[in-house]
Amino acid sequence: MTQRLAPGDSAPDFTLPDAEGNEVVLSSFRGGGVVVYFYPAAATPGCTTEACDFRDNLASLGGAGYRVLGISPDPVGKLASFTEQESLTFPLLSDEDHAVAEAYGAWGEKKNYGRTYEGLIRSTVVVDGDGRVAVAQYNVRATGHVAKLRRDLGIDG
Repeated sequence: MTQRLAPGDSAPDFTLPDAEGNEVVLSSFRGGGVVVYFYPAAATPGCTTEACDFRDNLASLGGAGYRVLGISPDPVGKLASFTEQESLTFPLLSDEDHAVAEAYGAWGEKKNYGRTYEGLIRSTVVVDGDGRVAVAQYNVRATGHVAKLRRDLGIDG
């Protein structure tokens, strides 16, 4: 079982490629908050709902000082077409070997239709300006998650 992060923990730094193949380094966002959300697969119904929800709430999250980074095990090419298809305006990062997901406790045992397997657990970790975990939420629902996160962060409409 992968160790989950908790508020106050140091957020593991990472460098991952975005949809254009550019490297994104978490520590480069120090000084502001970063919402790092992990989703299983681009262009699937739940992940599309969640990504569009983050896109539609980007202005209010940004206004409160938060950047958004989406991470999945998808290859860069799939992220590029998903970004274009859904007009996403925040970076999606490719974690093909799921090392970052594992470091964040977002990779582990899942059950689906009676089958048990290893996979990405839909999760959100908010990293504060000092690189520490402010919020860690695991097994979140795709629908309504961003609204709940905004309430948890004290961000009004």
